[in-house]
Parts: sequence; structure tokens; C-alpha cells
Amino acid sequence: MTDSYLDFANSLLGARLTTLLGLPQPVPLPRHQAGRADIEGPLLIGAGPGAGVLPALAACLAPRGVATLAHASAARWIPLANQAALMTGRWNTDGDKGVKVRALVFDATGLETSEQSDALYAFFHDTARSVLPGGRVLVIGRPPESCAEPRQATVQRALEGLVRSLGKELKRGIAANLLYLAPDAETQMDSTLAFLLSPRSAYVSGQVVRLAPVTGEAANAVLADPARPLAGRRMLVTGASRGIGEAIAEVLARDGADLVLLDVPQAQAGLEAVAQRLGARALALDIGAPEAPQALVDAARADGGWDGLVHNAGITRDKTIANMKPAFWEAVVNVNLSTQERINAALVDAGALRAGGRIVCVSSISGIAGNLGQTNYAFSKAGVIGMVQSHAAHLAARGITINAVAPGFIETQMTAAVPFAIREAGRRMNSMGQGGLPVDVAETIAWMASPASQALTGNVVRVCGQSLLGA
Repeated sequence: MTDSYLDFANSLLGARLTTLLGLPQPVPLPRHQAGRADIEGPLLIGAGPGAGVLPALAACLAPRGVATLAHASAARWIPLANQAALMTGRWNTDGDKGVKVRALVFDATGLETSEQSDALYAFFHDTARSVLPGGRVLVIGRPPESCAEPRQATVQRALEGLVRSLGKELKRGIAANLLYLAPDAETQMDSTLAFLLSPRSAYVSGQVVRLAPVTGEAANAVLADPARPLAGRRMLVTGASRGIGEAIAEVLARDGADLVLLDVPQAQAGLEAVAQRLGARALALDIGAPEAPQALVDAARADGGWDGLVHNAGITRDKTIANMKPAFWEAVVNVNLSTQERINAALVDAGALRAGGRIVCVSSISGIAGNLGQTNYAFSKAGVIGMVQSHAAHLAARGITINAVAPGFIETQMTAAVPFAIREAGRRMNSMGQGGLPVDVAETIAWMASPASQALTGNVVRVCGQSLLGA
């Protein structure tokens, strides 16, 4: 659906009026384009005392040939970049702060006390006006739970407040995120850097992502074709006949996945049309039925096993709880949560989801912030978050990761039917000042589904433009 206000605000007259009236001024968000590099420079690098990730960062950026600049706080970056054959230079050496950059990257992993936060202030004070519209801010820290000293954990936890505030201050379509990198996970951050620093993460801001260390063969996994990271991998996508599910299928197919697309029998015609267009296989099945888990095990075994599963299918049956019939509660909880639990258990226990597999679930901002008339839906989507967090360690023993996306206001047929005033509020009440697109959810899922994202598990990432609702 067209966002007329976005178009108006970016016209000559609209820009003047919105400025005069103090109205939101959203800018069109750059998104991934075929043939364009994931990470484009220049990147401006900063660092606090004891920064520990700069060598690994240089190693990740080297194959991409990204131009970089070093802030005064990261003088160490110059020799590291030179060793990695990265084009680099010093930022602001002549006192000219007019140089514009695509992204700011700050290594905060060495911060041990709040007194050292002056380094954060100095970097972002100097550079906040230098980020191009649609740019990125990425702060890299250590997970507070991994810190040996309480004061270190304190300052690392404080990074979340900084990053979320930056996302709201910088505006102009600039996304700010925090990457908590566990010790010994430095070599596993390539796919996450490529996502968080690229247009693929257009509608992801104010988020905290955690990467855990990986051992064994998975730690040395190399993509045969970085342009098609899912080549050779067979994946199931549920609820794939239209909307967000269709966009997920399109992006995973673009990335090389061999897809099995599932939806209810009532949507079979649309499902088959999507499958035919993408060269996928259609599977019409009611996943809420008791026999669904075994049917999926049988289908996976017939394919020799699956490498990934995207739980996108879901339903709503909105009523305030005082007016809600038992059937509405039971149906929503069954389809949105209990069914996912049963299917995961069946596929994993049967070995039908292969080692190194990916499970990606679609939660919702309603599961984080709650919503009027959606106690059943919010319960089910919060349960999805609980499922992801509680199962991550258990599945890691099999090399399987589980993560979730939590969409906010996404432009779909469903939101197009929302009353005008509520729809406009949903669009504007975020740092981007606009709704997201189904492809924004799909790109986030593709990142989570990548074989290169083996260090990413137990994460719930909101695709909401940093909505003002919820955490």
C-alpha cells in the first residue's frame, strides 16, 4: 500500500510544510538491490580503551574492500586496516567535519567502568552529524552476563540505552543497533555485520543482537557462494501463500534455497501460484491439525531431511478477554504457539531437521508490548519468544539455531484494512516515521537462516523501525 504522507513529506512543498509545522519527516529507506555490495563505505571506526574487536573487524571487512576512516579514538585502526589491505585514512585530520559516511562503528568491548564512557561521548559527539541518510550506527560490546566484574557488566549494559537513544536522535532513516559479541565469537560476526551494516536491515533499529562462540566444524563454515548463501539447503516456510510469507519465500529463493511452501488447503490456489513462480513445492496442510507434525516429518524424510524451518503461519481472533469465546483463545494459542512446539519437537526428535539446521519463528511486537483486544494473540507471540529463548541451548547441542523476528507495523493487506487514524499512528510511531515492508521481515529471516549465522541463536529481533511501543 502506498504511503502518501511519505511521498508528500519528500516533495519540495511537503518538506517545507512539515518543517514549518514540526511534523514527522520520514525519508525513503534504501533497501537491498541486486548487484550492490552489502556494505558500502566509508565506514567511520571508533573505539574505547582496551578495544578487542578491531583486528577481527578488519578481517571481516577486508574481503569486501570497504573504504574506512579512523576517528582519533581508534588510531590503532590505521595499521590494522593497512595490514588487511583496506583503503583507509584519518577522519577530520584537517578540522573539516563535513565528510559524510555510510556508517559509524564503535568497538566498546574494552569498556570496564562507567568513567570510560567519555570515549563514547567523544566519538558520537564528533560524528553524529556525519552519517548519510539511511546510514547505520553499530556499537559492539560484550554481553553483560559474560563479564567477570560487576562494573564491567554495568557499563556494557548501559550501551543499550545509548544505542536506542541514538536511533531516536539521528532520524533520517538511520538505524542504530548493538551487537553483543561473546568472548571467542569474534570470528563469527561476518554475516551479522553484513546484515546490520547493509540496506537489508532497513527497518531494524534499536535492537540488541547476541552472538555466541561456536566450536567444531561449524566454527569454520565457509559459504560456497556468498551471493547465494542458502544454495543447496531445503527449507520449509509456513503461511507462504501471500503477504509476509510470500516475501519470505521470495527472499529465501533469491538466496538459493530449495523451498517447500505450506499453507492451509483454503489457500491452495495462491500457494501453488507462488510455488510455481519460485520453483518451489507446494504443501497444502492445516498445521493446527493433530496429524500435522507427523505429516511434516514424513515430508521431510521424503526429501532426505530439511535444513531450515520458518514458522510464519499465524492467525488472529481479536476480542477483549471478557468478550472472548473459548474457541478464539484455543485456536490462536494452538496455531501460533503449541503447533510450533509440536512441529519443532517432531522434526528434531526424528532427525528430519538436519544438524546445522535453522529454525526461525515470527513473533510480534504485540508479544512484547501487548495490545488491546489481543490477549490471546499477545500470549501466543510472547510464548514464541519464550520458546526461542528456552530452546536455544538445548538445540545448540545438535548444531541447530533458533531465533525469532518480531514485526511491528508492516504494510500488508491486513494493515491496509486498519482504520485510517490507527494506520497512520502505526506508521508514524517509530524512529523511521513509516511502516515497514514485508521484505524487511524476509531479509531479517534470511540473515537468521544463513549457514554463516551459526553464532546467532536465542535472539528476538524486532523489525519495527524502533517502534515507540515496547522495549
